[in-house]
Amino acid sequence: METKLLTYASLCGGTLFIVWLLQWICKWMNPPCKGTLPPGSMGLPIVGESIQFFKMSYSLDIPDFYKQRLKRYGPLFKTSLVGQPLVVSADPEINRFVFQQEGKLFRSWYPEAANIIIGEETIDGFHGPPHKFIRNSIYKIFGHEYLKHNLLPELEGAIRDTFAEWASKYVIDVHVSTPDKLVNLNPIESRELTNNYSAFLQGLISFPLYIPGTTFYQCMQGRKNMQKIMSGLLRKRLSKPDTKHGDFLDLIVEELQSGTPTIDEKFATDALVALLFTSFVTLAPILTMAFKFLSNSPEVLKALEEEHEAIVRNRGDATYGFTWEEYKSLTFTNMVINELTRMSNATPGVFRKTMTDVQVNGYTTPSGRMVMVCPMAVHVNPDFFEDTLRFNPWRWEEEAD
Repeated sequence: METKLLTYASLCGGTLFIVWLLQWICKWMNPPCKGTLPPGSMGLPIVGESIQFFKMSYSLDIPDFYKQRLKRYGPLFKTSLVGQPLVVSADPEINRFVFQQEGKLFRSWYPEAANIIIGEETIDGFHGPPHKFIRNSIYKIFGHEYLKHNLLPELEGAIRDTFAEWASKYVIDVHVSTPDKLVNLNPIESRELTNNYSAFLQGLISFPLYIPGTTFYQCMQGRKNMQKIMSGLLRKRLSKPDTKHGDFLDLIVEELQSGTPTIDEKFATDALVALLFTSFVTLAPILTMAFKFLSNSPEVLKALEEEHEAIVRNRGDATYGFTWEEYKSLTFTNMVINELTRMSNATPGVFRKTMTDVQVNGYTTPSGRMVMVCPMAVHVNPDFFEDTLRFNPWRWEEEAD
C-alpha cells in the first residue's frame, strides 16, 4: 500500500513539475505585454538566442544574427540574450525616437553583466545632481568654446608629439597611442589600462557567472585592476590639489574638495572607469580602421593631403598654429571621419530601458524592458547606403554642402 502511495505521490509531483515547467517555458516564449510585442523569437529558455548572437563575424558587413532577423521580422524585433529579454531596433527613425525620448520614455541601461561590472549604484548615479556635474564637466572639457580656444592647440601639440613618436617605431599600437583628455596618463599607466579594458569589453554582454575561466570572471578582474589604478591616481591628485593637469580629473578633484560635493570618491572612481572605457571602445577601433582604409585607398589619402597642404600654403606664416577657421574648412576631412564612423561600427549596440509602456509602429515594448539600438544594422544596410562595404568618403558630399 505504501509503495502505491509513494508511486502515486511521485507521479503527481512529476506531473505538477512538468505542468509548471511547460507554463514557465510558454511564459518565456510569450512574455506578458499590454499590447502586441514586436515580432521575433525568445529562443531557448535562459540561453535565448545568445549562441547565434556571439557567433564570430569576420566581415565588416551586418552579422548573420541581424541579417536573418531583419529579413524575417523587419527592423524592430524581440529576442533574448544572456537570459535577458530585449527589443532590438535597426530602424533609423525608431533609433532617433529612442534618443529623443531620453529621460522621458527611456533611460540609459546595460545588460545584467554590465550592470554588475560597472555597478548599478554608479549607473543610477548618472541621474540628478551627479549627472548634471558629469555633463557640465564634460562640456567644459569638450564644449565648443573650450574646443575653439584651448583644446585645438592642445590637440595639435599632442598630435605632433604622437607623430614624432610613431616616426621612430616599426609597429604602432594605436590603443596606447591615443591622447586622452579625460585623464592625463603616462605610457605605462595607459598600457596597463588598455590591457584591462580588453578583458572588460568582452564581458559586458555575457552570462554573469563569477567562475574562474569564464569571460565574466576575467572581465571582473579587469574592472578591479582599473578601479585600483583610478583610485590610486585620484588619491595622488587629491594629495596635491593645486597641481593642475588640464584634464577631467582636475574637475573631479575640485568638486570633491568643494564645500558641498555632489559626488563621492567611489562614484568618481567608477565614473572615471566607465568614461575612459567609453573612450577606449570608440576611439581606438576607429583609429585602427583609419589606418586600414587609408592605406588601401590612395585616392582618399591624396585628397586628404591636398586639403591639409592647401591650408599650410594659405598661411601668412607657416609657423602659425592650427586655427579655428582652418578647422572649419576641413570639408573633406570631415567626410572621411563620417565614413570611418559609419564603417568602423565602434559601438555595435546602445542600450536603453523603457520607463513605461512604449508604443512604436503598432508594437508595444513593456515598461522595464531593455532596448538595444543597433547603429551597425543601419550603417551597412544597402537600403540606406549604396555599395555599403566600400570606403567612399565622397558619399557624404551632399551633407557637406
